[in-house]
Amino acid sequence: MIPIEASAAATPQQTSLYESQPKIYPRSVKGRFATWRWVFVWITQIVFYGLPWMSWNDRQAVVFDLAARKFYLFGLVLWPQDFIYLTGLLIVCALSLFLFTAVAGRLWCGYACPQTVYTELFLWIEKFFEGDRQARIKLDAAPWSLRKLARKGGKQLGWIGLSLWTGYTFVGYFTPIRVLASELAAFSLGPWETFWVLFYGFATYSNAGYLREQICKLMCPYARFQGAMFDKDTLIITYDQVRGEPRRPRARKQEGLAPAGDCVECSLCVQVCPTGIDIRDGLQVGCIGCAACIDVCDTVMDKIGSPRGLIRYSTERAMAERSNSTLSILRRLMRPRVMLYSIILVLLSSALMFSLIWLRKPFKADIIRDRGALARVVERGYVENTYTLRLMNTTEQAQRYHFDVSGLPGLSLTSEADISVPATDSRAVAVRLQVPPDSVPPGSHAIKFHIRAIVPDGQKGAEIEERAAFLMPM
Repeated sequence: MIPIEASAAATPQQTSLYESQPKIYPRSVKGRFATWRWVFVWITQIVFYGLPWMSWNDRQAVVFDLAARKFYLFGLVLWPQDFIYLTGLLIVCALSLFLFTAVAGRLWCGYACPQTVYTELFLWIEKFFEGDRQARIKLDAAPWSLRKLARKGGKQLGWIGLSLWTGYTFVGYFTPIRVLASELAAFSLGPWETFWVLFYGFATYSNAGYLREQICKLMCPYARFQGAMFDKDTLIITYDQVRGEPRRPRARKQEGLAPAGDCVECSLCVQVCPTGIDIRDGLQVGCIGCAACIDVCDTVMDKIGSPRGLIRYSTERAMAERSNSTLSILRRLMRPRVMLYSIILVLLSSALMFSLIWLRKPFKADIIRDRGALARVVERGYVENTYTLRLMNTTEQAQRYHFDVSGLPGLSLTSEADISVPATDSRAVAVRLQVPPDSVPPGSHAIKFHIRAIVPDGQKGAEIEERAAFLMPM
C-alpha cells in the first residue's frame, strides 16, 4: 500500500519521446573510393544539369510536356498510351537495385543516390567557407562575430544558390528550360513554375544541408528492407575484428605490454562517416556503403606500417572462413540468386528496348463508335454506322495516312479515306460505313480498320489494324 500523503506529494514526470541527435561533422577524406564517389558526382550532375540544355530537332532533347501530354526523349515522342514503357522501366530499375544490393550491398546509396550526391556537394561548399571538421566544430562553438557571420553567411548563400539552381533545372524538364529562362528574366514566371522551383530547391536545401544522415537512417525505406536482400555472400563494408582487436593506441603498443590488434583507436573511421556510425560495431542500418572508412583506415595502416584492409569490402562468409582471396569472393558472387536476377534483368531490358525501338509503331489509332446513333438507314436502304477515328502521329514530321475497312460483304467507306496529321499531333475525323440492305443478318458484326502511313518513293509504310463492331438493326 502507498501512503496517501506520499501519493499526493508525487509530481508527474514528463518523458520526451524524441531523442535529439548530435550534429555530425564528417571529416574530408582522400582515397580511391572517395575519387570514385566524386566521379559519380560529376557524371550524375553533368547529366542532370546539362541534359535540359541539349537540343534535338530544333527542340529541347528531353522534356516532359504535361500540358500537351507528350514526353520527348531525344528522337522518341511518347504519349499517355505508352505508359507501359514507363512501367517496364520502373521494373527494370527495381530489378537493378535488387541485383546491385545482392552483389554489393548499398552500392547505389554510397555512390549515386541523389541524397549522397547533394550531401557531398553541400559538404564541399561547407568546407570551402568554414574549413574541415575541427575548424567547423570550433566555429560553431565560438561566439558570434563578424568573421563567423561572414563564413556562415557565405555557406548559406552557396547552399541557397545551388538549391535554387537545382529546382530551376528540375522544372526545366517539364517547361522548356530556355522558355523558363526568358520568363525568369522578364519576371513573368508562372505560379506553378515558381512553386516547384522553390519547393524542389527547399527540399534539396533541407535534405542535403540539414537532415543529411537522418534521411538515410530514419526516412529512406531502402535502409529498412535491404536486409532482406543480403546474404552471407553479399559484398559489404566489414571490420576485421580478428585482426583489429584488442584495440590500443600505437604508443601503448610500443611499451611492450600485452599484444594488441592493428586498430590504433584513432576513431578516424567514425569521423569520416557521413552518418556517424562506428563500422567496428558491425553492419548497421546507417551504413550507406560509401567506403570513406576504408580510405581513411588504409591511410592509417600505411602510416603505422601495417597491411591495408583492416576495414574492407568483403563478405560475411569470407570473414568467417578467414578467406582474403579476391578470386574466391568474386566466385561466390556468381551464385544462383545473382544469376537469376541477372538473367531476368537482361531479358526484361532486351524486351523493353526491342519493343520501344523496333516494335513501336510511328503512329497510333483509336476507333470510337458514335454512341448517339448506333445505326441508321440512309439512301437506297443502306445501313450506316458512324465512328470517330483518332490518329496520333508520334513522329516529328507531318504524315499522311490511308485507311480502308473489311469484314462484311458489301461494306463500303463513304467518307474521306486519307488523313493528314501534323508532326507530334493528333487528329480526329468522322468515318461513315455502309452496307447494302439485307446483306448481313441483324446484330453486331466484327470489322477491321486497316491504316497505313503513306510514304514517298513507293516504300512500304507502317501499318496498324484496329477492330470495331458494325451494328445491323432488326
